[in-house]
Formats: sequence, structure tokens, C-alpha cells
Amino acid sequence: MTVRRRRVVAAVAAAIMVAAGLAVHRFAPDGAPSDIAGDALYALLVYLLAVAVVPRRAVWVPAIAAWVWCTVIELFQLTGLPLAWGAGFPPIMLVLGTVFDARDLVIYTVTVLAAATVDRLSGAAVGRARRESGA
Repeated sequence: MTVRRRRVVAAVAAAIMVAAGLAVHRFAPDGAPSDIAGDALYALLVYLLAVAVVPRRAVWVPAIAAWVWCTVIELFQLTGLPLAWGAGFPPIMLVLGTVFDARDLVIYTVTVLAAATVDRLSGAAVGRARRESGA
């Protein structure tokens, strides 16, 4: 896959994750399932944005960047600032969350690992197909 195509695919997929995340936020009943889905979609979005920024890098680069971002944001919630800022401007809660939940760290880790694995396997499959077709 060309760098440009990889960047475009990641950006389009990121837009889809935003739409899916907003749909979960708006329509899913509050509870553990919607919380987990929202966390997974957030981590996947961050991974895809990282891929769009550094499309030439090995999959572990955007994976580490996404995991670090998600972890830092989750730990930042321990300060209480995201909750306070969200009270004044509710959309900020979609980016920074509200309160710390250790379960979120597990969800972010599993999601980023899964995304990187799928990304790596799909890249390998594309490379194999190109070699077999002689392209």
C-alpha cells in the first residue's frame, strides 16, 4: 500500500470511528457495555490518527504512540481537571474523559494491540498479494 493510500485509509477509518463513538455516546444506554465500546473506539481512533500522521513507520510506532496517549489521558483524569473542564464545556469530556477507571487502561491496551496486529497482518497480506501478482 502506498504511503498516501495508507494515510487516506487511516483518516477515513478515523472519521468512521468518530461517527461510531458519537453514536455509542448518543444512543447506547449508560453502562459497562457502552463504556467499554466507547473506550475501544477511542483507542482505535487514536491509533488510526497516529497511522495517518506516521504512515511510513512500522505498526509498533503508532501503537506505542496511541497507547501512551490513551494512558496519559486516563492518568490525567486523576487530577480532576477533565471533569471540571467538562462541567464548563461538555464536549471536552469526549476527548479527555471524566474520571479515572483502571479498566480503561486494559481496554486501551487490548484495543491498540488488536489494531496493530490487524494492521500488520493486512499489510503483510497486501505485500504477499503484490509479490504473487508480480506487481
